Amino acid sequence: MARRRRTPELLNLFTITLAVLLLPSAAFAAVAKAIEASKIQRLDLPESLVGPESVAFDGGGAGPYVSVADGRVLRWDGGAGWTTYAYSPSYAANNCAAAGASSELPPAATESSCGRPLGLRFHRGSGDLYIADAYTGLMRVGPGGGEATVLAAEAGGEPLRFTNGVDVDQATGDVYFTDSSKTYTRAQHRMVTATGDSTGRVMRYDPRAGEVAVLMSGVTYPNGVAVSADGTHLVVALTGPCKLLRYWLRGPKAGTSEPFADMPGYPDNVRPDGKGGYWVALHREKNEFPFGVNKHLVGVRISAEGEKLQEMKGPRNIRPTELVEREGGKIYMGSVELPYVGIVSS
Repeated sequence: MARRRRTPELLNLFTITLAVLLLPSAAFAAVAKAIEASKIQRLDLPESLVGPESVAFDGGGAGPYVSVADGRVLRWDGGAGWTTYAYSPSYAANNCAAAGASSELPPAATESSCGRPLGLRFHRGSGDLYIADAYTGLMRVGPGGGEATVLAAEAGGEPLRFTNGVDVDQATGDVYFTDSSKTYTRAQHRMVTATGDSTGRVMRYDPRAGEVAVLMSGVTYPNGVAVSADGTHLVVALTGPCKLLRYWLRGPKAGTSEPFADMPGYPDNVRPDGKGGYWVALHREKNEFPFGVNKHLVGVRISAEGEKLQEMKGPRNIRPTELVEREGGKIYMGSVELPYVGIVSS
C-alpha cells in the first residue's frame, strides 16, 4: 500500500491543534490568581463594638464609613480614629448612646430599639449617605452626618421588616434597596434561609418624587444589590439560594429578571470592582466541612456577565459581608461579626 503524504493543510492543522493544547484555555486564562486574605491590616473598632457590615467611601474618597451593631454609622478619620457620623431617629429617641455605654447586653439585644444599619452607599454628587437600616427602613443623612431622616418604612402598603442592601445610580440619583423578608426580622435571619422564605422584595426610591416603587416581590432572601456600570440593570444577591440574579432597568428586557450567576457560597453584599465587574462577599461556603480545612472562600470577583474571574480565600474565622476595592489594589472587608475593618492587598 502506498504511503499517504502529509499535505501542508494537514501539517497546519496539526500545528494549530498542538498550540491550542499547550496553551491554557480561555476559561482558565481568565481566572486570576487567588487572593490570600491571611494577612489583614486591621482598622480596629472602638472597644466593645463589632459588626462593620458595610463599608463606604464618600465622593471625596474619605472613609471608610461603616455600619456597626450598636445602631451607628462610624467614620474613620485616620489619626483621630473612629467618630460617630450618623444614627437613626430611634437611636436618639431611646438614648441609645448612654444606654450602650452602660449596658452589658449584647448589641443584638438592643437592635430593634436602637436600629441596625446594614448597607451604606453615598450619592457622590450630593454627598448624601443612604442607609439601609434593618429595623427602621431606608434612611438618608446629608453631608456632615448627624441624625438620619427616614425615607421609607414601608413599600407597596406593607412595612419593611428586614431592610438590607442598598446602592445608588450615580447618574440618575435613584436608590435601589432590598427587604430580605416580609416575615422575619434581621434577628431571625437564620429562619429566612432555614424555611426558604420567599417574601423578599427589591425596591427603587425616587429622591425627586420621594416615592418608593416595588420592582420585584416574592424573592428568596434578596440581600446585596449593585447597579451595573452602564445603569441598564441591577445585580441582586440571593443569600439562601447561593445565586445572583439580574433585573433589567432599561432596554427590551426592562422590568424582567433572569439568573446571573451561581455562587459557591452564601453571598451578601455586591460591590463594583472598578473594572466593570463585581466583588461578591461570601459569608460562608455552600459545602463547608466542619473540620480539617483551615481556609475557605471569602469572596469571588465576577465579570460584567457573571463569569468568575478571581477568588479570595481566608481563615475560617473570617466571614465577610462586603468587599470594596479601592485604587491601589486595596480591598476593604466588612463583617457582621468582627471587631475591625480588614484591608487586604490584591
